[in-house]
Amino acid sequence: MSALPKEVLSFLKDLEKNNHKDWMQENKKQYQANEKVLKAFYADVEAGLNVDDQIEKVKVFRINRDIRFSKDKTPYNVHRSVSFSRAGAHRRGGYYLRIQPGQSGMAGGFFNPESPDLLRIRQEFQMDSSEIRKILAEPEFAKAFGGKFDTWDPVKTAPKGFSKDDPNIDLIRLKNFFVTHSFTDKEVLSADFADNVLHHFKLLRPFFDYMSEVLTTDLNGVSLLD
Repeated sequence: MSALPKEVLSFLKDLEKNNHKDWMQENKKQYQANEKVLKAFYADVEAGLNVDDQIEKVKVFRINRDIRFSKDKTPYNVHRSVSFSRAGAHRRGGYYLRIQPGQSGMAGGFFNPESPDLLRIRQEFQMDSSEIRKILAEPEFAKAFGGKFDTWDPVKTAPKGFSKDDPNIDLIRLKNFFVTHSFTDKEVLSADFADNVLHHFKLLRPFFDYMSEVLTTDLNGVSLLD
């Protein structure tokens, strides 16, 4: 598989110090060379995922920032990011990878699910949280992801229609259901980085399989896809 050269990280380090259009124009050739290498790397990861999953879309996030509503007017992101979307209504969950000096990492799960999906997930956890807790606590999964969801932007007390005293309120109050894992710069530049990324992505499959079943059935377990 394609390995990432050190120039990918050094360029992003320099960009963080020189985040303006003149510098980017002066270093356009290096940027383009890096993008070519990164796209080859993403293609290798996609191919690896397709061995036992099915990816229908790869989205490479733009380096240009949307600064219209931001106080930070620097024009460029100082990271390179990509997401891999699974194919078919019966395959839920998404994979994400970020390359950034000192802050590289992967994530996977359900980001800002639509209201019907969010309600369905919360209802499932209210009714029975044993399966998702078992998945989160599985030793290899817990070692990689800390044994819990990222708690970004939860409801402060309880969502409408749920009790703050529910024994599963720690899960019910979440708005997103994803896990993360960080990579060191040394790992990013290692020859087996793609394999390392794929290893962590594949650890998500029991989680994705369970959540896909939840989101494609009603509370009685009847399929919503028929």
